Parts: sequence; C-alpha cells; structure tokens
Amino acid sequence: MRSGTSQGAAYDDGPVPATPRASLQESSRRTEGGTPAPARALLPRRWAWLAVLGVGFGLFEVVRQVLANTNNPNLFPAQLLLGATVVPVSFVAFVYGRELRFGVGTGPLVMVAFLGGVIGVVTASLVEYHTLRDLGTLPAIAVGLIEEAAKLIVPIGVLVLTNYRRPADGLLVGVACGAGFAAMETMGYSATALVGSHGNIAAVDNLLLERGLFSPATHMAWTGLTAAALWQAADRGWTLGALLRLLGVFALAVALHATWDSADSVAAYIPIATVSLMSLKSTAHRLASVPELPAPG
Repeated sequence: MRSGTSQGAAYDDGPVPATPRASLQESSRRTEGGTPAPARALLPRRWAWLAVLGVGFGLFEVVRQVLANTNNPNLFPAQLLLGATVVPVSFVAFVYGRELRFGVGTGPLVMVAFLGGVIGVVTASLVEYHTLRDLGTLPAIAVGLIEEAAKLIVPIGVLVLTNYRRPADGLLVGVACGAGFAAMETMGYSATALVGSHGNIAAVDNLLLERGLFSPATHMAWTGLTAAALWQAADRGWTLGALLRLLGVFALAVALHATWDSADSVAAYIPIATVSLMSLKSTAHRLASVPELPAPG
C-alpha cells in the first residue's frame, strides 16, 4: 500500500437452541480455559487500549522533542519505531478488549504481529518486484492482490498449526497480522522519506501521522475481515458456500486496497476508511452474537 464486508448471518448452518439471556451473558465472560470470570475483570482489558495509546504517544512526543532540540540521529530509530507502532498496537488492544470470546493470548498475538509483518512485507516485496520486472508495470489491483494474499500466510499457518478455533480468533489474528504489516511498511516508507528529504524530520512526522491514523482502516481492517471469513470457512467444514463467502470477502479487501492506492488525497481516503471500519465493526458484532457452545462431555 502506498502510504471486506460480507453480508448475511454467520454460523447459521442449523437451528440454535434457545439459551437464557443470563446464560449467554455468563458465557461471554469466560476465560480462555472456560472458567467464568467476573464482569469487573474485563474492565482493565476493555480500556487497556487507551493506556497503550496515551503512553505510546507520550513517549513518541518526548523522543520527537529531544530529537528536534539535539539533532541526535541516534534517536531517529526510536521515533520511527514508536511512530509506526503506537496506533496499530493500540487498535489490536482495542479489538482484544471487546466482548468477544477469544482463545488467542497476548503472547501468540505478539508473535503473529511480528511474523505477519516480516513475512508479509518480504513476500509482497519479492512478488511485486518480479511482477514489475516481468510486466513492466504494477497496477494498483495487482498490488492489492499481492499484499492481501501475502498477509494471509501467517493466519493460515495459525489456523493449520494451532487449536485456536473460536470464531473471533480469526478476526483478532487478522487484525494483529495487519498491524505488523502496517508497522513494517510504515518504517520502510519513513526511512525512504528521510533519505529522500536529506534528513528532514518534519517530512517523516507527516508520513508517520497519516499512516498511523489510517492504519486501523487499511491493512488491519482488510486482513481482519479476510481472516475472519477464513476461520468461518474452516468452522463450516470448507463448504462451497463458506468458500464462496471467503473469496467474496477477499475480493472486497483487494478492491478496497486497490482503491486506496489509487486515491491521492485525505478526502478520498475517508470514505474508503469508513467502509473498511464499518465492515469490521459489522463482522465483530456478528461474531459477538454467536453463542458459546458447551464443551462435549
């Protein structure tokens, strides 16, 4: 990237027995091991994203001011790291704090974000390089297709190699993987901008601000949507309907990505970002309505 939504009910293969409202509320507050947790235990996790965002921006501003006053180039990596990661990490914390039933813990999420960023960016860069060399051009739709596919490598690995099968796990894994990809890409663009501007920190600040603010509505939302559809397809036994839905969501993510790359102003970005975030919100709301089935035996 330079700088989908699916319709219909989810998991409706068969009738769901009526469940008392109190029972559903209790099951939504279960811990990873299945033990009910008090409602107050969810509060710190629900609002943790604000702490991450506040502390992160505070540290970024301290580093930025010291760098501006001292012109010490050794501080630039810290500014770059904080500027590229604060918003993505905060958004992952925001999603993780919603009232969804996740099986993925914090440690695996960190690994997913790191591997998803490195493997996704390296794979996309390699494929884009060979595509440009062979075709002589790299249209926006090709960039969208390559990068959205590359970002699914780690989520597919998680789905195949782990036991994280809860419906919301796909959404969270996809958002974390998109966060890693967005952060890695932002650091690359920022380093290039610094060299191209002959050390103009202001140019890098603007780039970090724009890409940071929009990262939840771009890579994170698009990969979250597709990974959620991937988990649903696996949950439904890879039926034809589930596979067609997965392809449809993936096509939507590619189209949003290509449209974003073709836009050239913040005014053009806003409607694309709105569609992306509303699609992610709709998917999260649908997943939250899926009742927790009791463990067999």
